[in-house]
Amino acid sequence: MSLKQELNILSPTSSPPPRIKRRFDPLALGISVGSPVLAIGLALAVISIPLLVTGKDPFYVYGQMYQAAWGDSYGQSETIVKAIPLTLLGLGVAVAFKARLWNIGAEGQFYAGVMGATALALTFPDWPAWLILPAMVIGGMACGALWALGPALLRAGLEVNEIITTLMLNYVAIFLSNYFIYGPWKDPKGFNFPKTPPFSEATYLPILLENTRIHSGLLLAIAAMAGVWLLLNKSSWGFELKVQGESMNAAKYAGMRVTRNIVIAFMISGALAGLAGMSEVTGIGHRLEPNLSPGYGYTAIIVAWLARLNPWGIGLVAILFGGLLSSGFTMQRLGISSGLVTLLQGAILFFVLASEALSRRLLYTRALRRAGGS
Repeated sequence: MSLKQELNILSPTSSPPPRIKRRFDPLALGISVGSPVLAIGLALAVISIPLLVTGKDPFYVYGQMYQAAWGDSYGQSETIVKAIPLTLLGLGVAVAFKARLWNIGAEGQFYAGVMGATALALTFPDWPAWLILPAMVIGGMACGALWALGPALLRAGLEVNEIITTLMLNYVAIFLSNYFIYGPWKDPKGFNFPKTPPFSEATYLPILLENTRIHSGLLLAIAAMAGVWLLLNKSSWGFELKVQGESMNAAKYAGMRVTRNIVIAFMISGALAGLAGMSEVTGIGHRLEPNLSPGYGYTAIIVAWLARLNPWGIGLVAILFGGLLSSGFTMQRLGISSGLVTLLQGAILFFVLASEALSRRLLYTRALRRAGGS
């Protein structure tokens, strides 16, 4: 059934759509599962080259990275801790990517959420936990959504390239947070160190496992995965978003409100990124400091693509990349720059995009052959 036929079936004047029986496609399944694995394998192989050139054994280095991330309870807990913001940020960019909206501003929206949560924590230090924590969740999500609203309106109303606007706003958010850290929010008792006063204990997200830093932001991430999956797969708006991502013209032809969908998708994306910032500052830092994020917003783009924009897959891939981030200190102990982790992430993204293009070509070629043979 063509897309046009599906859109006609779903028009308001037609009868309820019939059930479309999906055929099992082993090639599509193999590509969906195999291409991310292949991308990771190729990235590891490529990064082995500079390791060999500098006299390092790649197998030993990768083994040490694995041990740092999963070898003991401390490494495992730190991997999970870093996976929490990556999951929320990955879900955020996935919502936008589903509509072919390239939200590269998750890092800035993360900091917007941090600032919103920090403002509430510093303004209302005497509020009890049952009041301040929900307020900080709402405040962080609202600030993240508002930070994404500007690029959304420019894209929807004037067709301004969202890659440029969202990327530029990342730097604005980071420098704005630094302004507050070094200025109005600077801790007067901090011996001139750039940081805000510590938050009250009422603002701390509860710890889920004793003797670890795994906080209840993990529950927020799991709830967000379920919510995004339901939104994208079980709602009419999610269907509209997918159609819009496949063809903007088809969405307009079907009478879908494309402009509205762009704004909503961006704001949901920003809200999830803001929630990630809120969970990080209340679950780990308990105060705002410079460089709170080690590039979570950019890493989340790789996470989302490696998971093929699947909400549950994003959670699993976030754990993998959480392990990569937590192994950065191990690299320094081995005399290797922690930039190796960033280099590895970039290589993975390159091969993910390459495999995505190749898989689309294979499926398209097969469809043409079937059409020609029918």
